[in-house]
Amino acid sequence: MSKIYVTGLGPGAPDEMTVRAREVLEHCPVIIGYTVYIDLIREMFPDKRFLSTPMRRETERCRMAFEEAKKGVDVAMVCSGDAGVYGMAGLICALGRDYPGIGIEIVPGVTAAISGAALLGAPLMHDFAVISLSDLLTPWEVIEKRLRAAGGADFVICLYNPSSRRRADHLRKACEILLEYRKPENVCGIVQNIGREEESCRILSLEQLRDTPADMFTTVFIGNSGTVELEGRMVTPRGYKDV
Repeated sequence: MSKIYVTGLGPGAPDEMTVRAREVLEHCPVIIGYTVYIDLIREMFPDKRFLSTPMRRETERCRMAFEEAKKGVDVAMVCSGDAGVYGMAGLICALGRDYPGIGIEIVPGVTAAISGAALLGAPLMHDFAVISLSDLLTPWEVIEKRLRAAGGADFVICLYNPSSRRRADHLRKACEILLEYRKPENVCGIVQNIGREEESCRILSLEQLRDTPADMFTTVFIGNSGTVELEGRMVTPRGYKDV
């Protein structure tokens, strides 16, 4: 039985993909994904057959993978970061009901929350929430409720997709909501272009973050009430009594 491997490339493909992800890409004769992700790995696997679709054609892309697998070949569906975190894993599983003869394997990757946290220090040492500010698939009213719930519960918050040309004010709006629950000097961090040549990160206050430019290659970390900056690192204490 042929199989679809839904594979995360890591946030800065190809350097940060897992060993298992690389093994899958070496194994599968067909690799399918969003055009940008395919371009990142095309030179690494010159003997593969690549298929891609642009943004907002995710369902078409997934069905393309199943149709290729029906021909008897194993297929890699590639995603950024981890396939199960804002990736294609859920859609592949849902569409798999229409293709009962095709196997599915979800290959874990490294999502931006983890790799970005490592660059900043240790901001995710306690309970945290991951929220996407993209309202393409989730209404802003729902996103706002989640921001308020996480803010009120004093979670460390990791924000994906903080801004784009179409919604340039979403990060500002999110910060204004969280300023109802956090002090202006609340420690935050911002990481851009994780794993790429333009990679950068910095620590700043929530008040400063409100006016900071961001894009779709930016991951934002908003500390909880106990998060501190220690010698240039963003750290959320776990609560050890001897520290």
